[in-house]
Amino acid sequence: AGRLTTTFLIRGLGFSLTDVGAVNKGLGLMASIIGGLYGGVLMYRLGLYRSLVTFAWLQALTNLGFCILAIIGASYLGLVAVIGLENLAGGMGTAAFVALLMALCDRQYTATQFAIFSAIASLGRVFAGPPSGYLVESLGWSIFFAITVVISLPVIYLLSRFRTVIEEHDRTDSV
Repeated sequence: AGRLTTTFLIRGLGFSLTDVGAVNKGLGLMASIIGGLYGGVLMYRLGLYRSLVTFAWLQALTNLGFCILAIIGASYLGLVAVIGLENLAGGMGTAAFVALLMALCDRQYTATQFAIFSAIASLGRVFAGPPSGYLVESLGWSIFFAITVVISLPVIYLLSRFRTVIEEHDRTDSV
């Protein structure tokens, strides 16, 4: 969904380049930074596993905001709210995900393993991008964004499946 956000805002809803630049790029960047910092604070309080699950749910739910925006149409207030919340949740999720990758790395090979893990993590975006455009074209924006919420559910399931492993890495890294 993230790769098509600008396209959705310009072609799907008809926002101007100025609006998209100011809100999606300007506000979005600020919200991502705040989300990353706030996510780090929350991770300290919640622990890695609970942070990952909480932030994954937040990221999934913010895609519903895009679905609603697709249904109601161009609303400047809606644009600001959805972009702000989506980037805030995205920053929080990124902070937790980077912490997970670092927790999985062996201290002796941290740089190499982190590079490999982050490259593997980016494969989903690479392979999901092209089919996403076809999906939007055939189903429309609102259904596309609803599908992105459903697609996030297996990730949340996998987190619960590997809870013990994640919590063990969280304990060993904090010692």
